[in-house]
Amino acid sequence: MTDTTPGWLAPEDLELTRARMPILYVDAVPVRVDDNGEVTHIGLLLRIGPDGTVSRSLVSGRVLHHERVRDALVRHLEKDLGPVALPRVPASLQPFTVAEFFPTEGVTAYHDPRQHAVSLAYVVPVAGDCRPRQDALDLVWFTPEEASSPQLQEEMPGGRGTLLRQALAHVGRLA
Repeated sequence: MTDTTPGWLAPEDLELTRARMPILYVDAVPVRVDDNGEVTHIGLLLRIGPDGTVSRSLVSGRVLHHERVRDALVRHLEKDLGPVALPRVPASLQPFTVAEFFPTEGVTAYHDPRQHAVSLAYVVPVAGDCRPRQDALDLVWFTPEEASSPQLQEEMPGGRGTLLRQALAHVGRLA
């Protein structure tokens, strides 16, 4: 079987690549903002993992070979939030943080048992109607206070709760 989609690897090639080198990802924290640009709500996806566990997550995914970071960000936002989410990707692609995920727990606050991955993380305002797609079951909007609660953070595996707290701090909304 030949894959004709540029940038995609066959599953066995991806597994081999993950075992040998870091993979670049983007993470996006979808937010709603008021007329003054202040964050009022944070959108978190509800997903079922490969092991059957239910967890909360951010918009996240790989950057493909020969794909611009901006294009990867828009692609994953549309994939997870739907085609009419109307994301406003920042003019400057300066991430609020760079998260380094390791397959070994404890190296950093971020853990991904599959691979060593580096993720550029962004806060992205969305203005449209968000309807989760792909493997996302639902999208729930939380106030900044709710999103910073320890209970919600525990629902986010692999250090994604830490990433969310950093996003909240970045926009001045950490409770």
